[in-house]
Amino acid sequence: MKVYIVGGAVRDRLLGLPVKDRDWVVVGATPEQMRAQGFRPVGKDFPVFLHPETHEEYALARTERKTAPGYHGFTFHAAPDVTLEEDLGRRDLTINAMAESDDGTLVDPFDGRRDLELRLLRHVGPAFVEDPVRILRLARFAARFGFGVAPETLALMRSMVASGEVDALVPERVWQEIARGLMEDVPSRMFLVLRECGALARLLPEVDALFGIPQRADYHPEVDTGDHVMRVVDYAASANLPLPARFAALMHDLGKALTPPEVLPRHIGHEPRGEKPLLALCERLRVPADCRDLARLVTLYHTKVHTAGQLRPDTVLRLFRDTDALRRPERFGQLLQACIADARGRLHFESAPYPQADWLQAMLEAARAVDAGEIARQCQDKRAIPEAVDKARVAAIAACKAGLAIAD
Repeated sequence: MKVYIVGGAVRDRLLGLPVKDRDWVVVGATPEQMRAQGFRPVGKDFPVFLHPETHEEYALARTERKTAPGYHGFTFHAAPDVTLEEDLGRRDLTINAMAESDDGTLVDPFDGRRDLELRLLRHVGPAFVEDPVRILRLARFAARFGFGVAPETLALMRSMVASGEVDALVPERVWQEIARGLMEDVPSRMFLVLRECGALARLLPEVDALFGIPQRADYHPEVDTGDHVMRVVDYAASANLPLPARFAALMHDLGKALTPPEVLPRHIGHEPRGEKPLLALCERLRVPADCRDLARLVTLYHTKVHTAGQLRPDTVLRLFRDTDALRRPERFGQLLQACIADARGRLHFESAPYPQADWLQAMLEAARAVDAGEIARQCQDKRAIPEAVDKARVAAIAACKAGLAIAD
């Protein structure tokens, strides 16, 4: 019985990165032997055990065989005669197919260390095509490490898309990988790799449709809408925004793909046009409600936020009401963060000032400071309470705006 640390822990150590999670492979053991040593079995499809003290995962060396479409269609074989090299050979990428023994010896049968030095994502073997999740994982690693994709691996990914393997992915797994990719340092790399192999058009056709859609060069020097959206998600990542704001950044301009060709490069009315494809995407991928709801608000109201300096006080109050900002100021703050990313996710605008966010935050605080309860107590006609509260809030917003010296 021999034990090896495998996969990401080995890869990250060689890259000089912090090792967050350690996975282990056990060669030459049976489930009975593992249980006899105090390991607790947790694997459903194949033998995985938790260490009795560290609670880290120890998996018996195994091989796998494709039996049906999708990433669930596998049978596994785990036995004492399965070698470490056979176990590593079923993994996705060479940089993830390395192991380290207890004396520090590196086991690298597929030249993963060389590909780390080359900054290249390369598949281990032909079995890569059997699991479509590997396309998403590879794209996510591209976002994390900034590595390129080996030409032969890209060709293999394209063949997987053409054969329909990607279409067999379950929505929850697609969302899981997209969400993880959005939380990487440069999320655009994930979506660009998916687009290069054709998977973006199958998984996120609403986003893929943005590429090639022109915008006015005076507002968007980068012109291409897809280019702009990639810049927006990267800015959101650089600002360390939470997942809902990053997802909103990715989704906010979906309506531009539906602009009538005869009016391009203008996009009047793209905000309400974007709501339907956004909600369809969220339903298809079963996107969590917090991400869906913030993305919807950013889609509908980002242009209004951009023009905050020109809005009348009563229009500002309507914006607060439409976005539920008076009750949920924290979410409104995330909306403003996504709008900053939109404004700065443009060529040559990366450091442009965006006072609109501070203005609206200040006006929201002024509106929320109005004592609605006291106004209600002073109203003899209870039917007049809503109008009186609104009037007081509009006055507070107007006074705040005057104090900010915002030029109309």
